[in-house]
Amino acid sequence: MGKKEKKRELMRLERESVIPILKHRLVAALSSLIERKADRPEFVKLCGRVEYAIRAWYNLQFEEMMYLHSFFDPVHGLEQQNLTPEDIDSSEEKLLTDLLQVMEKSNFKILTDYEINVALSAQYRLNLPIKVDESKLDKKLLRRYFSKYPHDDLPFFADKYIIFRRGIGIDCRTDYFFKTKLNTIIARWWRHFLKYTGIKRVFFRKSSAQSNINPRGRVQINSEAEPDNLYIERIRIENMKLSISNLLSKNTIQEPTFERIIVLYRQASDEADMDRGIYLKHFKNIPMADMEIVLPEKQIPSLTPVDWVKFVVSAVIGLVTVLTSLQMPKADIRIISGILFALVGYCVKTYLTFQKNVVAYQNLIARSVYDKQLDSGRGTLLHLCDDMIQQEVKEVIVSFFILMQKGTATRQDIDLHCEELIKKEFNVNCNFDVDDAVKKLEKLGLVVQDADGNYSCVELKHANKIIGTTAEEVVMKAREGAGIP
Repeated sequence: MGKKEKKRELMRLERESVIPILKHRLVAALSSLIERKADRPEFVKLCGRVEYAIRAWYNLQFEEMMYLHSFFDPVHGLEQQNLTPEDIDSSEEKLLTDLLQVMEKSNFKILTDYEINVALSAQYRLNLPIKVDESKLDKKLLRRYFSKYPHDDLPFFADKYIIFRRGIGIDCRTDYFFKTKLNTIIARWWRHFLKYTGIKRVFFRKSSAQSNINPRGRVQINSEAEPDNLYIERIRIENMKLSISNLLSKNTIQEPTFERIIVLYRQASDEADMDRGIYLKHFKNIPMADMEIVLPEKQIPSLTPVDWVKFVVSAVIGLVTVLTSLQMPKADIRIISGILFALVGYCVKTYLTFQKNVVAYQNLIARSVYDKQLDSGRGTLLHLCDDMIQQEVKEVIVSFFILMQKGTATRQDIDLHCEELIKKEFNVNCNFDVDDAVKKLEKLGLVVQDADGNYSCVELKHANKIIGTTAEEVVMKAREGAGIP
């Protein structure tokens, strides 16, 4: 126990298309790389005009989405509207369609069953089982929508709620973790005992169907290097080499995080008084192993199997001891009473300890939700709209800069050079979405393609003339001329 070196736990994750760099930092860094200093102000001007143009593209779509969301606001919503049931269903469907399009453009992805199993295959801060009270969630909205508009790799709970995620980060904690270490050592001893006595084969058999739906089930993580994948190490006490000597030393544990999570759901309601409100919750930096924090309508944890085992084993031991004492020729009532009091006291202590842990977990979850939640409802939509525009603008800026530097390049070369540039200048891995970037460059009229499929960009000053002076620039000049701060 504890002497053999534990294997590293590497989590294989798909590289994302999101560019996690602030736009002003990206523009400043790229403009400084331009050799001709006279071109730098022109490049900065082009970046601003590209953003104004892209905002104009999506302005009508965003306004429509905000208007539709007002129908399904959980606070007021349909109270102030006069719509027929058919109009409500049509507006509901249109809102979800627009929302999923914006999610995709913002590089949010629907969390799959595999990703959920990988995320919840370990424990970080939350150790009690947390479940969703499905009776409080509506099952008609998403089931009806996805039956009409099927999506690949939908999770098993897609009829009740949807979790979108974007970005991967790392959360680290350094502490003594004395209790966790002690529990891990005891658990290893207990597993060895069950294995060598054969009890494990008798009482802990699981069917393959149960293993597939168990969120804490064992997940096989492939450690073979693949170029299109990102590998992050999960460091936890359960995988460390432990001994009595290092129980009192500090250790650092590490858990990958979802940098952004958005949860969509609707609460259940009666047919007579149907609630059509759609809830949107936006969270940040959620540790994968603690993803239960974002679940809607969480249930209060109940006694775990380990707690029930303590109760049952204590009761059996106490009952056997009492029966054995009664069969003795001279049974001592005081001894029997002492055994019964000790048994009852141990059960009460176990129950009270559990209740104390439940209260502590409720406080931890409440504090985590308060700290991690960014926004909800309309505020979440505003975040999404701005994120989408920023990502679109950054894709255009980076791809145009590469064509400025390289002269001509194929689509594959643009993709490769953009990823290399982001890695070299910002030390960030990114699966650059070259198809979407080139499509926007063509729509703006900033690139041309020759017969061989090579792309080249127009001259920088000509690019600014193509987009032209924007309304925002006119307003800014007017403010400067009038001396308005």
